[in-house]
Amino acid sequence: MPGSSDTAPEPAPRAYHPSPFIRGSVALHVAAAGALIARPGLWPWALGAVVANHLALTAAGLWPRAALLGPNHTRLPAGAAARGEIAITVDDGPDPDVTPAVLALLDKHGARSSFFCVGERVTRFPQLAREIVARGHSVENHTQHHLHRFSLLGPRALRAEIDAAQESIGFATGAAPRFFRAPAGLRNPFLEPQLARAGLSLVSWTRRGFDTVATSSEPVLSRLRQGLTAGDILLLHDGHAGRTAGGTPLILEVLPRLLAAVQAAGLKPVTLRTAWA
Repeated sequence: MPGSSDTAPEPAPRAYHPSPFIRGSVALHVAAAGALIARPGLWPWALGAVVANHLALTAAGLWPRAALLGPNHTRLPAGAAARGEIAITVDDGPDPDVTPAVLALLDKHGARSSFFCVGERVTRFPQLAREIVARGHSVENHTQHHLHRFSLLGPRALRAEIDAAQESIGFATGAAPRFFRAPAGLRNPFLEPQLARAGLSLVSWTRRGFDTVATSSEPVLSRLRQGLTAGDILLLHDGHAGRTAGGTPLILEVLPRLLAAVQAAGLKPVTLRTAWA
């Protein structure tokens, strides 16, 4: 049962296959080292190539929807899209002041969602995490501490953040996460090997509402509804939620109208686990 040692098993590790971009980067470093050994006078060119490559790697990590560093789901699989499914994902919670109202709105519309939760917040509010699962939604891995410097971490620190969140969420809910989202979507080349080891799949989004920085629901809703189609993955926040001038969390104004638009389009909001079942 949730909160006991009888939790769902961790996802099975998967093989790590470096992306073509990563393989090319490794080959460039090897070639640069070989050139320096053979002809030391070429060091300015070798150094320039390596520096340029590191800049490209950094840029790839700062592009949340890029797949240059490894697999990155920005849409649901073809089968889910054919069934008219979309995913509304909710980040940075759980938040006791916002999440219960979000769950009530989802219930009212018969919608299911995936909540990318921060491990330390799940530890603080385990009953709320359990309520998310009890209502038919899923809780996924959004790191243990949501560090703003997450994309600067090395392999050991990345592993600690991922594993701690797996443990916190699995212990509280009895269901180990299967999907991962990096804070703000920012990452580095060391992340994919750690996700493969943990059996997690990286998910970003098709569109996000930027609802943590907005002060009005209209632009958030407009971004999410634009081009709405089957297979979309949409992003909102219950944690760190932006608020209106009157103090209302934006997600609570956006979600009812978004769900109405989804229903009018004949689409069905499902969890990521359902989409990839």
